[in-house]
Amino acid sequence: MEKLIVSKFGGTSMGDAAAMRRSAEICKKQNSRMVVVSATSGTTNKLIELSKTAEQGDWNGCEKLIYDLRERHFTIGKELEIPEYTRTKIADLLAETETLARGIHLMRECSPRAFDRMQSFGERLSSLLFTEALTQAWPTRTVKNLDVRTVLATDAIYGKATPLTEKTAENAQRLLSNLRTENTCYVTQGFIGMDPQGHTTTLGRGGSDYSASLLGEAVSADVVEIWTDVDGIATTDPRLHKGARAIRDITFTEAAEMAVFGAKILHPTTLTPAMRRDIPVFVGSSFEPEKAGTWIRREVKDAPIFRAVALKKEQALVTLSTPKMLNTHGFLSRVFSVFEHHRVSVDAITTSEISIAMTVDRPMLTHEALFKDLRELGEVTIEEGFSLVSLIGNSMNHKPGLAVKIFGAIEDINVRMICLGASKHNFCVLVQEAQGPEVVSRLHQALIEC
Repeated sequence: MEKLIVSKFGGTSMGDAAAMRRSAEICKKQNSRMVVVSATSGTTNKLIELSKTAEQGDWNGCEKLIYDLRERHFTIGKELEIPEYTRTKIADLLAETETLARGIHLMRECSPRAFDRMQSFGERLSSLLFTEALTQAWPTRTVKNLDVRTVLATDAIYGKATPLTEKTAENAQRLLSNLRTENTCYVTQGFIGMDPQGHTTTLGRGGSDYSASLLGEAVSADVVEIWTDVDGIATTDPRLHKGARAIRDITFTEAAEMAVFGAKILHPTTLTPAMRRDIPVFVGSSFEPEKAGTWIRREVKDAPIFRAVALKKEQALVTLSTPKMLNTHGFLSRVFSVFEHHRVSVDAITTSEISIAMTVDRPMLTHEALFKDLRELGEVTIEEGFSLVSLIGNSMNHKPGLAVKIFGAIEDINVRMICLGASKHNFCVLVQEAQGPEVVSRLHQALIEC
């Protein structure tokens, strides 16, 4: 029996007619059964700008953005020579986009629900275009456009909805039970879902990769492919250090750590559904599909102590201090419950007898309600301007002399915080943001290139 492959293509792979045709050829060669697409590159940003411009009351600005969206998608459609019925569907979606913008402009308010719906138009438009590109490239296969909202169920937390995996699996079984055997390839949308009330939701920026993994889990795929603009995963960002090396095989755990701690190639949540089903994930370049790419699996033959170095910028250090922590049980759970309530994640953490220090993404500093609740627990100090540099590897907590090697490479760099021991797969140091790239380069040279 043929493998059931779910393939996902990012915004640059949907960037224009040529990119879509190239991606369509990959689908045909891979014999993909389901294809998940992002919005065309830059479209989501324009839709976000449209929402904000409408909310500010600038209708002239809105008209320009709507014109740009219309021109972009009709130009691609013309180059793809799409049929009239698809052109009509695209026109209807663009008209719906304008109607929603007018409503936001009239009310001078963009609710989270309206904002999610506005952002959904990007993927819905690109999937219509790509359905035609794939139909032309693959005449022996029936190609259907699937509204992912009929399958991917979520809660009603707009902006960063949580998938309802059991309901999603039920929907997939009901609608796609013959996916493995029928002569059909479904083109669908990443990033979006539907709540129990039938409203459109989004999974947060970067959620298209996550969508592919969730759908792969729901249909029991054999492989999930992530096609992007780079050839797989590297030992660090090549833009930070020219000595970066391609990684051909990596474990789920290592790749997940890299994503969480700043590697841009994957969204941090992408691998979780694939891990649950033990579905191998392939990451490759849609621009150079002949290259090897990276396979992510549960186990690999080569598991080095030092696999990669990741950089996460725009970090802030939040320190909560109070004598109440001294010899008190349950205090940490109260702190973490505040972060859970406000749906804010913490990357690195250290504690002492009377204080706890945590790193958060700098944009979270505008979350007034979060810090109001934290201040009820103790004194809160905030320091900005940091980057979190993370060494990713294996069995780090069992390696003698590890600290000597690390700090020997950065002996003249001031390290504000260290995090080791919570995982055998990472060692994190918090440094000044301006020094982050230098720290990455030094650690890569000393520990990976040696």
